[in-house]
Amino acid sequence: MAESGNSIDNSGQKLTGKVAIITGGASGIGEETARVFANHGARMVVIADIQDELGTQVAASIGSHRCRYIHCDVSEEEEVKRLVEETVKGYGQLDVMFSNAGVMSPGGQKILELDLSLFDRLFAVNARGMAACVKHAARSMTALGVRGSIICTASVSGSHAGLRHTDYVMSKHAVKGLMRSASTQLGPHGIRVNCVSPSGTVTPLTRAANAPSIRTTEELQEYYAQTSKLKGFYLSPSDVAHAVLFLASDDSRFVSGHDLAVDGCFARA
Repeated sequence: MAESGNSIDNSGQKLTGKVAIITGGASGIGEETARVFANHGARMVVIADIQDELGTQVAASIGSHRCRYIHCDVSEEEEVKRLVEETVKGYGQLDVMFSNAGVMSPGGQKILELDLSLFDRLFAVNARGMAACVKHAARSMTALGVRGSIICTASVSGSHAGLRHTDYVMSKHAVKGLMRSASTQLGPHGIRVNCVSPSGTVTPLTRAANAPSIRTTEELQEYYAQTSKLKGFYLSPSDVAHAVLFLASDDSRFVSGHDLAVDGCFARA
């Protein structure tokens, strides 16, 4: 029988001493996850985004001793490579990559009116950018011998058809394919790769996607709550962040190739 290894640390600090990168970390799920990671003892959380003012503010609010902001457009592979290299140069390692950056096209993008220029831009971030983050994080981890964790933000849209947002739905199906391939290929290096798949939650991205039909946070919360079988709750960025924490920590050390749905039994019989 194989050795079980060291016992799991069930203390309150699940990421003690670890170095993490979070793309799309200036707002929404990424921002909340940065705060959760810092609260759980991460030595350094590097948040990457193209929203420089917001990203700088988030890092400062968490504390420069625990969080740093680096500008990175994930659709540009060289910027992703630089992000990883700068993190490793500054902090000696990379233990967790949360590849979270994503966009939605305006206008709903139904197939009969599909704007392929918008489609290409979305795929450059949501699929190509995701692959670049996984690639360069994995290269760093294998080079340093780190048994790291890579988490990708997918979506319940990656398991269902969509009445609109065709390009977004397609991109999230692609993210799950990336995760499944990467987890198989990186397993021999001790690197775990998983997805987190939220249903609708209130973030700047979803507010923009649903405007102007839904104008307030409360309206959007109520709208998303109706998509869940789990009544009395609506999904918050904190709920997703704690699911990501589980996948990042040693609590899930034998979990790889998994799509963790955080959806309140969304659209299920």
